[in-house]
Amino acid sequence: MTRRWTAHELLDLVLDEGTFDSWDEAVDLTGLDEGYRTALEAAAAKAGTDESVLTGRGEVRGRPVAVVVNEFRFLAGSIGRVAADRIASAVRRATAEGLPVLASTASGGTRMQEGTPAFVRMVEISRALMDHRAAGLPYLVHLRHPTTGGVYASWGSLGHVTVAEPGALVGFLGPKVYEGLHGRPFRPGVQVAEHLAATGVIDGVVAAEDLPAMVDLALSVLVDPPGPGALPRRTDGEVGTRSAWESVERTRLHERAGVRDLLAHGATGTVQLRGTDEGERDSTVMVALTRLDDQPCVVVGQDRSRQAPGHAMGPGALREARRGMRLAEELGLPLVCVIDTPGAELSPQAEERAIAGEIARCIATLTTMTVPTVSVILGEGCGGGALALLPARTVVATEHAWLSPLPPEGASVIVHGDTDHAAEMATRQRVRAADLLADGVVHHVVPEVDGEPARDLAVAVAAEVGARLRELSFG
Repeated sequence: MTRRWTAHELLDLVLDEGTFDSWDEAVDLTGLDEGYRTALEAAAAKAGTDESVLTGRGEVRGRPVAVVVNEFRFLAGSIGRVAADRIASAVRRATAEGLPVLASTASGGTRMQEGTPAFVRMVEISRALMDHRAAGLPYLVHLRHPTTGGVYASWGSLGHVTVAEPGALVGFLGPKVYEGLHGRPFRPGVQVAEHLAATGVIDGVVAAEDLPAMVDLALSVLVDPPGPGALPRRTDGEVGTRSAWESVERTRLHERAGVRDLLAHGATGTVQLRGTDEGERDSTVMVALTRLDDQPCVVVGQDRSRQAPGHAMGPGALREARRGMRLAEELGLPLVCVIDTPGAELSPQAEERAIAGEIARCIATLTTMTVPTVSVILGEGCGGGALALLPARTVVATEHAWLSPLPPEGASVIVHGDTDHAAEMATRQRVRAADLLADGVVHHVVPEVDGEPARDLAVAVAAEVGARLRELSFG
């Protein structure tokens, strides 16, 4: 287990030196029964704090934030009425002042000494946070060891970005309580930070020492304004001189540029999000907060390198995509969708998990978004899985990208009864980027250079996307 940080130590570690300004009022212990008052006084002496939560305003690498930090040494970080009201008040003040909120939890949950009156205060904390999110303001969560119970089931699980410290116990029901209730131990490993990240419950594992860097990256996208951009656009170059089948074959090459190349070479300040945050993760889709050519955005990209026979893009991947769409809309960030897929999963399991419905919901969400949206057909654009990320306000394609209802081989089987006519079907169906441009499906084609490395094409695409986002945002 990593070091257990106190609330004061964490504030000193994460916030810029000398910037913390407490928002907390003195705790009034009058009217409490003697036994509970004595316990609170002892807890304060042990913890060095007057309650289980400290709140206030500070700066992280020069950016102002509101902070809410648990102190576990104060009655196991439990949340009573005073602590709950302190959290809700801090969140509402942050909303009024237009500040992002950074919360760091370490708690056993509701304070049992106060029972139901404290327990129901979690609702008011959640209401304040949803008002904060509705105002388009970021909420970042760092789960420390341990975070359980009502804290995890309310303000610990409502972040736009949620990470946990290495090895942290994070769960709804504490394992000791489970064993006491059921007479058997909780299955080991389930409530560990690394497992929750792997299963798509949280976005990642971040040590407290690395938290300032993560917050800096996230806020550089969520708070900082767009920049002028510096990447060179490709404004000339003839397209449409190669056959449709040649384009299809080029997009299937292993060395072909993918979404990872786009983020590696055309983006800065990337924070990758993992999973739906509802316990589902599919690596065939990437969701990230980033800046493409200095334009802050949410990227939802199909990762061709993770798609293979037996591991096609399934319903969970599309649910991850919709999470990215919701984040963009809620935070007022542009959305960039990257299409590069040989097709969605075709299986009984995919049918039972609503693959068709998820495609439909992605299309419906994209067509109703109010923030700037750009879709990029980067390589393969096959079937409903590609269509799910297509209907943006502006659609860009690389020269050899293509879009079709089925792979050309499948179309050949339907029309001719064999795969021998795949090249012919690709031409007849007008799948090429040049044809898509002529037919009004895409708005711009990025020329490609024979033999160019993936990096160069990725930079060219990022430059074009950046230019299109500037046009949509300010034009």
